[in-house]
Amino acid sequence: MMNLFITTACIASALSLVLILVSFWLPLMTPNHEKLSPYECGFDPTSSARLPFSLRFFLVAILFLLFDLEIALLLPLPWADQLPNPLLTFFWTCTILILLTLGLAYEWAQGGLEWAE
Repeated sequence: MMNLFITTACIASALSLVLILVSFWLPLMTPNHEKLSPYECGFDPTSSARLPFSLRFFLVAILFLLFDLEIALLLPLPWADQLPNPLLTFFWTCTILILLTLGLAYEWAQGGLEWAE
């Protein structure tokens, strides 16, 4: 048992050491102007940092978070058939999906998903 532990620890240590050495050796060590310039969320980095952001950017980000959270709500569904009342779980799942679909249709109709005007 101890021999297996020592072998596993040696392999993990050797692999970690190899990966650390490769990470220092592999990257290109000649930074250019593009790598040294700051990234400004799509704005030209040579202009002023005081330019206002488009509210459409924030709206799309919030919509992404909202529709991405549905995965967290729907993730336990494969285990829901083992509950005492799986029809109730199916009802709430359909309710969540209908609400999200109606919200998506509303945002689409209002033009909230249009990036360019």
